[in-house]
Amino acid sequence: MGLATPQSVRTLQRKLYVKAKEEPRYRFYSLYDKVWRGDVLLQAYRLARSRKGAPGVDGVTFEQVESDGLTEWMRGLQESLRTGTYRPQPVRRVYIPKPNGGQRPLGIPTIRDRVVQTAAVLVLAPIFEAEFAEEMYARAPGGSGPTMCLDPMGWSRLVHANAPPLCMPGRERRPRAGCGKPARPVR
Repeated sequence: MGLATPQSVRTLQRKLYVKAKEEPRYRFYSLYDKVWRGDVLLQAYRLARSRKGAPGVDGVTFEQVESDGLTEWMRGLQESLRTGTYRPQPVRRVYIPKPNGGQRPLGIPTIRDRVVQTAAVLVLAPIFEAEFAEEMYARAPGGSGPTMCLDPMGWSRLVHANAPPLCMPGRERRPRAGCGKPARPVR
């Protein structure tokens, strides 16, 4: 994502991650108040802004939000979340041409909705991240798409570029044929 996360948001995320990792069966019942925290909303706005993107159905751009006063806009959003009056707006539908001549539908939420969605991700991601198995690296921050390799038994496996080599008795540690990356055992 490219933006440095403020220490206060990192601390919150770390606490949520550690709790979820240490107590996998723990139920997080009260997270909504974390979504409307000022630091979380501001970081969510910065992330949404960094991705650029077209305006939603309301036609409001990031430039308009900032020229009208970002602080006041954020306060209004925070208050509507805090009081429970926030309601998402309809998504603007546009169609993107596909190489085969067809069209792919694309939904564009308003900036306000993008910020709330991103704030929810900032709060929820550490909890779900703690539950991911190591093999689910592509879903982790900084992860990339999987690479197919053949392991010594000839099975295709998805492996991480930095995964340790498969350790099998009598086999040397070396990259496997096909992708030049070591195979990873499936658990």
